[in-house]
Amino acid sequence: MSEENSTATTPESDDDVSAMMAAAMESEEQASNASDGESKGGSPDLDVILDIPVQLAMEVGSTSISIRNLLQLNQGSVIELDRLAGEPLDVLVNGTLIAHGEVVVVNEKFGIRMTDVISPSERIKKLN
Repeated sequence: MSEENSTATTPESDDDVSAMMAAAMESEEQASNASDGESKGGSPDLDVILDIPVQLAMEVGSTSISIRNLLQLNQGSVIELDRLAGEPLDVLVNGTLIAHGEVVVVNEKFGIRMTDVISPSERIKKLN
């Protein structure tokens, strides 16, 4: 089960994001070749991809049920998930795990406090 922000415009799949990132990097590389080759820090300038929207979701848990049981669900039905109460939630970006966190309430809205964030280098490895 996941809560998703339906108002965000997002790519359809991780392949779309990877393609966009590759195109952005290629475009940046061509621009760099025309100038000095790299930004001040010696790494490619990633500003070109920073405004790409992504889908952020918090996963409480999941389960598998048959279509027969799915069709029998009604108001008040309880579905048992694969997580224990109090376990951290998974924070997913475009379906890729980036962190774990716990639910908090901020100004009468739900939020999530990050308790364990996967390092940027590990996240980039998962994109490949």
